[in-house]
Amino acid sequence: MDLLAIDTATERCSVAARVAGEWFERSVDTPRGHADIVLSMVDEILKESGARLGDLDGIAYGRGPGAFTGVRIAIGVVQGLAYGAGLRVAGVSNLAAVAQQVHTEGSPILVCMDARMQEVYWAVYGRHTSSTPLQARTPESVSSWTAIDVAPDEIEVIAGTGLPAYPKLAERFQSARQVVTLPRARDILLLGEHELRNGRGGTAFDAQPVYLRDQVTFVKT
Repeated sequence: MDLLAIDTATERCSVAARVAGEWFERSVDTPRGHADIVLSMVDEILKESGARLGDLDGIAYGRGPGAFTGVRIAIGVVQGLAYGAGLRVAGVSNLAAVAQQVHTEGSPILVCMDARMQEVYWAVYGRHTSSTPLQARTPESVSSWTAIDVAPDEIEVIAGTGLPAYPKLAERFQSARQVVTLPRARDILLLGEHELRNGRGGTAFDAQPVYLRDQVTFVKT
């Protein structure tokens, strides 16, 4: 499948396309300004690949959890592009995208992304073999890192921005391989492709965010 993938849910604004088996990618790490650069990144990639948007088979996108504004930017961009070109879309968990990036065969992966406000977004993932799809082994959650209900000896890899944000989290899972990383559009494309191939894509208006929590700032009392 020829696909486009977009992610703006974290500090990384990332776009990737795979056309005729060849990869085209752009990525910028910046704390803000994703709305100002994401469409130009899409345009650059399409020009480089020689593909027109309408020639693609679909669009995958990071649907969160992540920064409230960042997730909304991706949703709005994907809705506009997919509606105009009549493309199917597939939302991909940003936690799953991190797991896809660092996975090894059979290794349980704990993804912990800094959610601010003394919390992390987290979930456990794994796959039985390299040819089987990545699967969530716990629900996606948001909580204090101390509330992560996973035994350290059950985890072989822990990944995400929660590690530098909460050093005691890294201490707790010190026996696991630790990877500090952000999601990439390439991994969102791979996971989204699985959804689209299995008929789980939707229309432009089916693109929806997943925040995990409604409160995005501290409330002073």
